[in-house]
Amino acid sequence: MQPDEEKFSGFVFKIHANIDPRHRDRIAFLRICSGKFERNTNYLHVRNARQMRFANPTSFMASKKEVIDDAYPGDVVGLYDSGNFKIGDTLTDGEVLHFKGIPHFSPEQFRYVENADPLKSKQLAKGLDQLMDEGVAQLFTKEINGRKIIGTVGALQFEVIQYRLQHEYGASCSYEPVNLHKACWIRCDDEKAFQEFRSRRNKDLAKDKDGQLVFLAESAWALKMAQEAHPAVEFRFTSEE
Repeated sequence: MQPDEEKFSGFVFKIHANIDPRHRDRIAFLRICSGKFERNTNYLHVRNARQMRFANPTSFMASKKEVIDDAYPGDVVGLYDSGNFKIGDTLTDGEVLHFKGIPHFSPEQFRYVENADPLKSKQLAKGLDQLMDEGVAQLFTKEINGRKIIGTVGALQFEVIQYRLQHEYGASCSYEPVNLHKACWIRCDDEKAFQEFRSRRNKDLAKDKDGQLVFLAESAWALKMAQEAHPAVEFRFTSEE
């Protein structure tokens, strides 16, 4: 897809929840790749295979924002979103295409996340769901017991998540340490080998927010042993739909 092509296309590269705390706005940021984007025009959301139109597409300049009528290749448009978008989603004027997505990288640090206020379970679940959509951290749910683990690339992000949950969603969370070395997304075309892997490594398996299977290695040695014991299984350090 070239910028000078007439057909419209664009992809979502960022999502931000509560960009205006007074209105609890969730904004999907769309980069225009080709053609012309127009307000109140039907566009195809490729992943969901549905038509969408946007009454208030917005441009942002520092702290100012304004509704726009059109946008062109290279422009960034903010789309008010009720949960329809994920990072990497594509909008077109009808063409079914998919831009190479923005991959998730394996986190460097991990902690169990626990609800610190049982009366705010729904708020915590909503907050985690929306903050993980922003792509700054990743959430893994253990297959064996359903415990949730947050993975980040830096320790400061845990504090940021805790602060935003408290001040934007009214939810409280606490963390517990978990000894993990690496999260690896799993792929295997051999069904028998895959089932054997799942059976033998069940305690180390989790699902990410998108339902993809992840192997949580406790150490570099444990990862090496798993790779050697299951040669038909591919252990990937990035995830892209």
